[in-house]
Amino acid sequence: MGEFKVHRVRFFNYVPSGIRCVAYNNQSNRLAVSRTDGTVEIYNLSANYFQEKFFPGHESRATEALCWAKGQRLFSAGLNGEIIEYDLQALNIKYAMDAFGGPIWSMAASPSGSQLLVGCEDGSVKLFQITPGKIQFERNFDRQKSRILSLSWRPSGTHIAAGSIDYISVFDVKSGSAIHKMLVDRQYMGVSKRKCIIWGVAFLSDGTVISVDSAGKVQFWDSATGTLVKNHLIANADVQSIAVSDQEDSFVVGTAEGTVFHFQLVSVTSNSSEKQWVRTKPFQHHTHDVRAVAHSPTALISGGTDTHLVIRPLMEKVEVKNYDAALRKITFPHRRLISCSKKKQLLLFQFAHHLELWQLGSTVATGKFLVPGKNGDTLPLSKDADHLLHLKTKGPENIICSCISPCGSWIAYSTASRFFLYRLSYERDNISLQRVSKMPAFLRSALQILFSEDSAKLFVASNQGSLHIIRLLEGSFKHLHTFQPQSGTVESMCLLAVSPDGNWLAASGTSAGVHVYNVKNLKLHCTVPAYNFPVTALAIAPSTNNLVIAHSDQQVFEYSIPDKQYTEWSRTIQKQGFHHLWLQRDTPITHISFHLKRPMHILLHDAYMFCIIDKSLPLPNDKTLLYNPLPPKNESDVIRRRTAHAFKISKIYKPLLFMDLLDERTLVAVERPLDDIIAQLPPPIKKKKFGT
Repeated sequence: MGEFKVHRVRFFNYVPSGIRCVAYNNQSNRLAVSRTDGTVEIYNLSANYFQEKFFPGHESRATEALCWAKGQRLFSAGLNGEIIEYDLQALNIKYAMDAFGGPIWSMAASPSGSQLLVGCEDGSVKLFQITPGKIQFERNFDRQKSRILSLSWRPSGTHIAAGSIDYISVFDVKSGSAIHKMLVDRQYMGVSKRKCIIWGVAFLSDGTVISVDSAGKVQFWDSATGTLVKNHLIANADVQSIAVSDQEDSFVVGTAEGTVFHFQLVSVTSNSSEKQWVRTKPFQHHTHDVRAVAHSPTALISGGTDTHLVIRPLMEKVEVKNYDAALRKITFPHRRLISCSKKKQLLLFQFAHHLELWQLGSTVATGKFLVPGKNGDTLPLSKDADHLLHLKTKGPENIICSCISPCGSWIAYSTASRFFLYRLSYERDNISLQRVSKMPAFLRSALQILFSEDSAKLFVASNQGSLHIIRLLEGSFKHLHTFQPQSGTVESMCLLAVSPDGNWLAASGTSAGVHVYNVKNLKLHCTVPAYNFPVTALAIAPSTNNLVIAHSDQQVFEYSIPDKQYTEWSRTIQKQGFHHLWLQRDTPITHISFHLKRPMHILLHDAYMFCIIDKSLPLPNDKTLLYNPLPPKNESDVIRRRTAHAFKISKIYKPLLFMDLLDERTLVAVERPLDDIIAQLPPPIKKKKFGT
């Protein structure tokens, strides 16, 4: 694998935002997740749970509801009183419409997907018609006395249930009138509370309404008579969310204690046709409130204040007992938040509303370290890492992407409405910043920014599918060219890679296609053959101009740009196949790089491993030990030499957000331990432990 001096960085103080809502789309097998800062993420569950799209957050958008409608259309609503529809192609907001009912607490699409219902602060329930271009207000239902915190349609589309404070209302959709008002018991652990908040409701086909509330209860109601049928006290704190399977044979609820409970409809006796709801399994995968749950055909999905998205497969629904049956816990975004200036050894950290620039520390090998030390030795620092710059954004919008140039003299970042470019000057221990003014409007909403290796050009991928090339001058810029999207499509380009010689530019969109452009001739050179899974990382090798592409199913391809075909090594590995343990990793490869002096090496990493692929060595088969085979001691060590293979993997650094070569012998690794994130979250509900 080779020996490296590693800068082990743990001062990237990144804390993901908590999860507020989740919405599962059965037709596309995609999951929409909204966070407390207004960010919305789209996960493709068929593509190894990859986060394929995201919409940046906004300070004024506190999302309280999220739902899918007919035609793969995604809507959200929140406390600013607006209903938002997202453009899933251009990755921006299509429009925002005021519902004129104050803050919106709940939203639900009709079973047909053609109507949208919202519950407001003023007690109103509003019905909207979903038209091809927009949504149109249809009518109000009978106004209630308090805010509408939860909504659910009856699968037949004839009635709705609305959860409020202390009661549940059942409405007739045709007339808009409330036909029942079901009062909820305020008793909580034998003590009467002032209010009982109905956090979630679910309307079943047989007319049963299931409610979850702040008194820790799951209750079953008969909507025809408006009476309570059954009551389950399951928690000492709020039950905050509920989701029912499409077959209505199971449902899942999440509590403020971090517990997820699974209820199933089971037969009373083995020969009986009579069935009843039974609490079958509790799961404790969260430390804090579980604010949102979803139920896919094969898994229970939950998220909350502790920022984790947990996907727990239902073993009885998974046909093949392979890695698809494993628990998934997604914490970090599947995109890069860190960029590096190798020449000046600088790291640029991206947060929601600011950027931080750090100078890496340095060490002097003195005394016992003059001779080669053991693997894992910690070298003493002669100079600590230095926080050089804190660059705060103006306005309420989150930063979409950012980048620092290889020479360390330029910083660029983008929000949804503006693009910023700064020139940095270093004078001894001081750093000065000069903003480049009059940046063109077409650069805004950039999804990816990349500098050329010589820091002379800037490449910007817009959300409209176009790629812009900017020449950087001393404190100014010149627009050179724009590559328009292919064949009139508006596919957003999410990943960019430029060759070290600056001649080639590779761009990947959300549909897994990769286009390669000739920067000198300003023409499309070729398109890499389409693959079924989205691209997670790509890079161009220095000497060969081979394009290395990683996909979400853990496949890695090597494509020769000059020859316009896959390389012999890539064909060999596709013919033999990757090791089964390699394919079972559950986090995507997010970065690929190369060693200048070792052209046969490919360096890549995901959140839990760093790997060097040596193309000169044989590929491992499924009978070979993939992780950490022992290196040969000498030339005559035949046994170990037989087991040596191309994949050299290290799992020392985790969770690994970024790793790259600074020079031939030096690596930088940026870690973000989960315990550090949990320490910065608000304290969880204190639970009494046995014996205390």
